[in-house]
Amino acid sequence: MSTQALAQTWYMTQRRHMAVVRQPVFLVISLIQPVIWLFLFGNLFKKVVELGGFGTTSYLDYLIPGIVVMSALGSSMWAGMGTLEEIERGTLNRFLTTPVSRSALMNANVVETGIGTAVQSVVILLLGRAAGASYPGGAGGLLILVLASVLLGAVFGAFSNALGMLVRRRESIIGINTFLLLPLTFLSSSFMAPGQMPSWMRHVADFNPVDWAMVAGRSALSADPDRWLVLSRGGALLVLAVIAVGLSTRTFRSYQKSV
Repeated sequence: MSTQALAQTWYMTQRRHMAVVRQPVFLVISLIQPVIWLFLFGNLFKKVVELGGFGTTSYLDYLIPGIVVMSALGSSMWAGMGTLEEIERGTLNRFLTTPVSRSALMNANVVETGIGTAVQSVVILLLGRAAGASYPGGAGGLLILVLASVLLGAVFGAFSNALGMLVRRRESIIGINTFLLLPLTFLSSSFMAPGQMPSWMRHVADFNPVDWAMVAGRSALSADPDRWLVLSRGGALLVLAVIAVGLSTRTFRSYQKSV
């Protein structure tokens, strides 16, 4: 991507951020569900660590990376709604008449989602610390967890954009997201240690990008991180993010030809 395209992407990202700045209530609303998971699930299942296999004596320590990743998933899956809204308003079509880079138009949505995910992740980590969670991996582990959540957000944000371009109906996006959200969450190690999961669920989780982000983040936050797990899962997320952004850009070009 050229320097000009990068500058245009940043400009379009700032434009999208203005909507959040003017209505910060949406950021507060996006934190309600993570807070419920943190304080409700953290207390409800705190004795489950006695089963073993969690790698910690505190269920809250195990749960925090899962909440960070699940929040990134939940927020990024709706990125296509913003794209669809711009199509319905005619805003996107007006931008097509300008010399702005076509990749900037699509990637700005992904960058905006990534920044929002990073901010949301930091807030959740601070809330977790206030609730008594510990982060043996230190600042490096926290950074890796945030990066993993941002990469996951980029994957599903880009796929959501592509979906919005293809279906162009709110009901379809809502239906597909609702169908995918719970299976992606529960077919991962978000709430339960892999050793306590049925074998078929463990095998499915191995191919679940949501679990990749959780495994990378949890390992990085542990007192003795497994570098292979962090690099392999993080690398897989990066490759998938590049593929998703490429698919989103290709879908946008198809949309451009149809208008």
